[in-house]
Order: sequence, then C-alpha cells, then structure tokens
Amino acid sequence: MTTTENLNWPCEDDEKWAAVVELRLILDQQAPADLVHQILAEAHDAVTETGGTARDLFGPPAEYARSVAGERIGEECRARVDTRGMTPGERLTSSLATLGAVGLLVAVLQWIRDGLWAQASWSSITGFATVVLAAVLAAVVFAAWGAGRIVGARVFGTVAVITVVVGAAAADVLSGEPLFSFPVPLLAAAGGALTGAAVLLPDTTADRWLTPRLQGSDERWLSHVEGLLRGRHAMPAVEARAHVQEARHHLAASGGSAENAFGPAEVYAMRLAEGPRREQRLARRKLYGVTALALLLGLLFADKLRDPDPSSLWFWFYAAVVAYWVWYAARMWSRSSSAGDRKDRAPASDRT
Repeated sequence: MTTTENLNWPCEDDEKWAAVVELRLILDQQAPADLVHQILAEAHDAVTETGGTARDLFGPPAEYARSVAGERIGEECRARVDTRGMTPGERLTSSLATLGAVGLLVAVLQWIRDGLWAQASWSSITGFATVVLAAVLAAVVFAAWGAGRIVGARVFGTVAVITVVVGAAAADVLSGEPLFSFPVPLLAAAGGALTGAAVLLPDTTADRWLTPRLQGSDERWLSHVEGLLRGRHAMPAVEARAHVQEARHHLAASGGSAENAFGPAEVYAMRLAEGPRREQRLARRKLYGVTALALLLGLLFADKLRDPDPSSLWFWFYAAVVAYWVWYAARMWSRSSSAGDRKDRAPASDRT
C-alpha cells in the first residue's frame, strides 16, 4: 500500500497531486519512505484545515517535490545520486539486471521462433561474446562516468570499442560451420542468472568499487570534484577545470586541506553545479545521448538493409525500434530549437 492510499484527500485532483509528489520524491530525490509519508501528511493537514487545493497551496507537484527535497533531504544524500536519483552502484546493478532480462527475453523469443535447439559455430560464439562483453563494458562506462571516474570511463569505453571492432572482424572471418548443438533455454538461464546476480549484488558494494579513496590527498580530492562536475553534473570540461583551479588557489593561500576547507567532494561538486544552468546542461546531455543512440541504431539497421528479409519478424522489430529512436531524437531537436527561439525572442531582462 502506498503513502497516498493511507491519506483521505478531499478531492481527486488533490489525490493525483499527492501521487505525483510521492513518485517524484521517491524516484528523483531518493527520499526515505518515512520522510515521504511525513511530507504528504503535512500537506494533507494543510489542505484539510484551509479548504484549499494542494496545487493552490503548494504549486505544481514536481516543483514542490524538488523544493521540499532541497529543504528536507540532507546534502550528502542528494549529492550521492545522479539526475535519475540513482547512485553509481545502483546504475551499474540496474544496467546489468536489464541486460540479463533482455538476454532472457531474446532467448525465449528465439526458442519460440526456431525451436528448442540451436547450432553454435566459431563465428556465432565470437559474435555473441562480443555483444555481451561490449554491453557489460558499456554499463561500467556509464556507472563510472556518473561516479566521476572520467579516466576509468574512457579506458572501459576504449576497450568496449576495441572489443566491438575486433569481435566483428573475427566473427566475419571465422568459420560459420556448426560445431555443436545446444538447448536455447541455456541462454535464457544465463540471462536470468545475470539478472539475479545483479539484483543480489548490494548497491553499497558497487558504490564502494566505484568511489575513489580521497583521504590524505588534496590532488585526488580536486580531481574527483572535477570528475563529478563533468560526469555526474554534465558541466563542460573548461568550466569544471576553472572551478577546480579556483579551489586549488584557495587551498594554496590558506594552507588547509581540501576536506576541511570545502567538505565532502560530492557535496562540494553538487553546490557548484546547482543553479539555473543545470537543467540546460542535463537537457543537452540527454539530447546528445539520444541522438548518438539513434545514429548507432540507424547504422546497424542500414547493414540489415543490404540483405533485407521482409518475411522475418525480427526485421520489422528492428525497423520499429530504429524508427522510434529516430523519431524521438528528431522530436527532441525540434523542442530544443523551439526553446532556443523562445529564449532569443524573450526580453533581455527575462534572460538574465
């Protein structure tokens, strides 16, 4: 039973408002359940006592959730999560769990379409291993980037690219002659095992793997702040380096340690990143990410168009996926362009 179901709101609109606030607090702000209940109970009391609507008293639900989170949730808790309310460890485990679930689903569909047994060759084994390894490396890259481990993310990203290039070339050269037969449910079991392992792996353990040790080194602390600004908060490299250089000058003048002067690196990075430009940076990152994914899917589908098989269900499935992401990217670019035009037409006083 959810928090909103425990409260008897005066009208349906108030109940919907409370549901959105609860959802935003849990998903976006990672608010503890008892704090969510307390916030909604206080809003409920105010609504019932004044007779006004929740929206009139507190404003739009998403904005209220964001503002009350800033007031009631501690900085250290907010600083640990990214824009989706996830810590790096949570992002890693959720990515691996999703990868396993996708593998299980594909194996089941393969089983339904082609039967219980499948043929393995050196080419197919290499191609399968390449896809799985590249996907796992990509999950590590995104988790490391969100943790501020820029160098590590680049290393894993480079390895992922090399894996794809070498694996694709090897799969094309190696023999496609069948080596042995195997039951397709074995692949489904492997996907389920990966999902289970990711779910059982504690997020705190994954966070510990991804968090660098900063004690006793101001340079490591400063480097981590720069990584967090660029990775977790989508700040341009030049701007992030400028903030770090300013902090370095302050430490040189004061003679104190970075931890004592500025506090935890994650909290300090969050404070530097907050402001009206934060949403613009995050929207730009999402736009570029969606565009890159649409281009990648388009290139992969273009290869299938060289030898199309319109009678195959998979062909139309790939076509639908590519069409959706291309449409989504085009829609985001259109919205971004419209928002830029509105900003340019706004009076100078409104833009400052």
